[in-house]
Amino acid sequence: QVQLVESGGGLVQAGGSLRLSCAASGSFFSINAMGWYRQAPGKQRELVATASSGGITNYADSVKGRFTISRDNAKNTVNLQMNSLKPEDTAVYYCNADVVRTIRSMYSYAYWGQGTQVTVSS
Repeated sequence: QVQLVESGGGLVQAGGSLRLSCAASGSFFSINAMGWYRQAPGKQRELVATASSGGITNYADSVKGRFTISRDNAKNTVNLQMNSLKPEDTAVYYCNADVVRTIRSMYSYAYWGQGTQVTVSS
């Protein structure tokens, strides 16, 4: 069982900044990758940024250079620093973790947080 809890969403004006945080808790062996996805009204959920346990990061083109993802493997947390926010960034942001549940696991499983609202006004 894994729980992901997000925090840090809110309302900000264009050009401002927000920092999202996500903490994973429960019983599991390890987490391969953690990341952030977002879903705007009427749109499909899309990848924002991911980070592997080894420190490799991946960003959507739309946020590259503005957002920074970071992890603390020991604490099973992931953060998303969002700078130079645009109205197009408005969405519900979801934390994701690719979890290996036991040392014997052959597969990993995707877990999702409940989401946190980010609204950027113009």
